Amino acid sequence: MKKKVLFSASLFHALNDAATVTVPMVFPLLYSQQFIIKKYFHIGILSNLGLLITFLFQIIIANASHKHEYKHLLLLSYLGICLSLTLMTFSSTFATFMIIYLTMRIFNSFYHSIGLAWVSRTHSSQRMDFAMGIQSGSGNLGVLIAFVSSGFLAQSLGWKVPLYVWACAGFVLGSISFFAVRKVSTQSEEIFKPDFSSWMETLKNIKIYIPGFAFGGACWGTTVFFAPSLLNHRFEVPLGQTGLYLAAWIGIGTVMTYFFGFLSQRFGRLKLSLYAFSGATVFLFLLGFAPVMELALLSLFFFGTFLFLVYPGFQSFVGNEVPAKNQAQAFSLSANVQMLSGALVVLIDGFLSDTFGINFPFIFLGILGIFVSLFYLSKSHYLAQKP
Repeated sequence: MKKKVLFSASLFHALNDAATVTVPMVFPLLYSQQFIIKKYFHIGILSNLGLLITFLFQIIIANASHKHEYKHLLLLSYLGICLSLTLMTFSSTFATFMIIYLTMRIFNSFYHSIGLAWVSRTHSSQRMDFAMGIQSGSGNLGVLIAFVSSGFLAQSLGWKVPLYVWACAGFVLGSISFFAVRKVSTQSEEIFKPDFSSWMETLKNIKIYIPGFAFGGACWGTTVFFAPSLLNHRFEVPLGQTGLYLAAWIGIGTVMTYFFGFLSQRFGRLKLSLYAFSGATVFLFLLGFAPVMELALLSLFFFGTFLFLVYPGFQSFVGNEVPAKNQAQAFSLSANVQMLSGALVVLIDGFLSDTFGINFPFIFLGILGIFVSLFYLSKSHYLAQKP
């Protein structure tokens, strides 16, 4: 069963994350055309509300997950994502676009609560790093393909075509994912019903990892929503090439996550995480202050190299530390921390971009990275005792 769940979850993660970046890839084109999106603040509002909606529904889904089979929640999620992508193309105003986009974000709320939890439950602590690396890398691979295809399709055929294409691709991937586990039952004989005290207990267990998840969420949100505009507007990189460069960024991340299990065995999960935070911080500053495109791209790629070690590392810490009955809550909480931090930071990013320039969100992230790196360096002795 564990192989089927990992395969299904990996495809689920790929289509889920691909959808979340396909929409932001059309934002620079809409901004340039002054259609629907007319200010960077509009990007900030869309990303902020989208992440907040995801945060809210991840809690709802985690609370209800014990009542439903994984495969049924998967089916509902990918069908909702595909339908929303299609309906978005009929928008002509910011309000209608936003409503449909927020609806899609509801259906994007399923994976990080239920998918991660089932990967964790079906793999032993010895195989946890491997499984988390595989599912995380698969999500990154979906993002890579979405960046490349969406950039060129939007540049050549207009903003609607990438949404149509990924609605179809999501349906195919989702169907394969569903049929892989259609005969697998994920219902437990011992049904655990989450309550407030169990949420608080779970939060207490993972509280030391919250700053790391928050930094990861802020970095992901800022890069996905504002890096396309940074390259397209500041350095005048065509949208198709912008998609390629961002695909290279996520491609590097994909390689790092697939090799995370090996790297963790070689260097240790804690040491790898400390390298990840400090390295990402250095290259965020270089990216924000880069005067030419070549330095910006080099910084972006090295930033991705370090950033994508954070996610599987901290997911493995959580998976090993939290009891199986609480894991849907634990992964929902960790994902929600990423959503909330991303929502807050991208809203700030919109104001920073309109006021100081599109590069300032990355300088702001670098400042946050300093504090997070120092925090985990001070806690390294405590974390070294974790499984």
